[in-house]
Amino acid sequence: MSAGRDPGLQPERTRLAWRRTALALSLVTALVVRLGSTGDPIDALIAGVAVLVWGAALVLCWPRGTGTGPACTGGPALPLVALATVGLALLGVLLLVRGLW
Repeated sequence: MSAGRDPGLQPERTRLAWRRTALALSLVTALVVRLGSTGDPIDALIAGVAVLVWGAALVLCWPRGTGTGPACTGGPALPLVALATVGLALLGVLLLVRGLW
């Protein structure tokens, strides 16, 4: 029997997954800001909220994606990032619906 646990490539896969999450959040935020740049104050407010949500999610993703934070996948970070992802998607849909009217 081995004395310790060999994590293998699991830490690297975890870091890469958090980096992909941060990249996806950044792309969605860029699209929401692009949709919100119509000049309408409400659209600008929605885009501003999207940037704030993106910043908060990035604060959670960055340490895990660079390997400087905890490597665990549980805890409060995962549900918060999932909530931020859904929130950004809903903000984008809201801007799309507003643009169609």
